[in-house]
Amino acid sequence: MIARHWRGWTNLQDADAYEELLKSKVLPELRNIDGYKGGYILRSDGPGESEFVILNLFANMEAVRQFAGPNYAVPVFEPEAKRLLVRFDSTAKHYEVRANPPVDQWQVPVPESEKVLPSSGTNCQS
Repeated sequence: MIARHWRGWTNLQDADAYEELLKSKVLPELRNIDGYKGGYILRSDGPGESEFVILNLFANMEAVRQFAGPNYAVPVFEPEAKRLLVRFDSTAKHYEVRANPPVDQWQVPVPESEKVLPSSGTNCQS
């Protein structure tokens, strides 16, 4: 498995819009690529800007090339993303995944206060 790592920064006022673009457009499009295994959007809000770390997982380098093309180290942007980013890494880095936890260990516990009943849409707390 290959992990593709890339970073970009937005102004604080554009961070929510950029995050929404990644979630609503970029990640769904990536899911259409054979060999795409999922990804993470990491965000850290600082005093003047927000840093985003994007980590996408691919089955192999062929899947990376299917996404990014033959010059796969060059970052791939949506036009809207370029308007929101104030700076970004000039290259994407690729790492061979050497170990990963079993999927059942990836489950993050949801605090009771955040649990929602599926049918009613109400909070589980009484």
